[in-house]
Amino acid sequence: MRTLIITFAIAGVVVAIAWHSLLSFAAGALLVAPMIYATFRPNVTWLGPVVSRFETNAKEAWLTIDDGPTDDTPALLDLLDRCGVRATFFVKGVLAAAHSEWLRDIVARGHTIGNHSDTHPAGTFWCSPPNVIAREIDRCNAAIPPTKLFRAPVGFKNLFVHPALRKRGMQLVGFNVRAFDAVENDVEKIEARIMDDLAPGAIVLLHQGREWSLRAIERTIESARAHGYSFVIPF
Repeated sequence: MRTLIITFAIAGVVVAIAWHSLLSFAAGALLVAPMIYATFRPNVTWLGPVVSRFETNAKEAWLTIDDGPTDDTPALLDLLDRCGVRATFFVKGVLAAAHSEWLRDIVARGHTIGNHSDTHPAGTFWCSPPNVIAREIDRCNAAIPPTKLFRAPVGFKNLFVHPALRKRGMQLVGFNVRAFDAVENDVEKIEARIMDDLAPGAIVLLHQGREWSLRAIERTIESARAHGYSFVIPF
């Protein structure tokens, strides 16, 4: 009998430990899962504020162009001039530092510039520590005109991004209309995806520097115009 009691006691302890471990794991998962979701969803504000649209009653959208300045910048600026469109260029610091003349031309033609990090570490920015995030922001800021606008690489962020931006008086800019044109090279598909989601106050994300970028941007502008939309810079 005594042996049986001891066996049951040990079994009870084991079960209790197992349940405690399981509950601890579940509690940890409940805490971590929302953080992971917010990290990889550009417009989710659980980690801090994100500009994902702007207020307007008109058929207006904000055209934002990422990843420059690249060799197609002069032609892109000519295209935007022909279309009478102003945009915001979210640029990489390393490219901006190497092509300051293109930055001057962007501003001179009525466009604005935002910070898109220094080296665009797409695969690691979301898990970078505070010092790396600060360095990416500061080095880009040093290469571009003063701006309050920051867009994270691929739109991913973590707990350390918002504190760094608040310290610098900057805001995180997301997007709510995209076509994955950084990798999608079918211009018709890009246009269709943009138009499917276009609505008043939309922030449109497109890229430069790809073989198809100019065609995709031009088709998007033409299609948006045909649907009564104009492009503005709200911030």
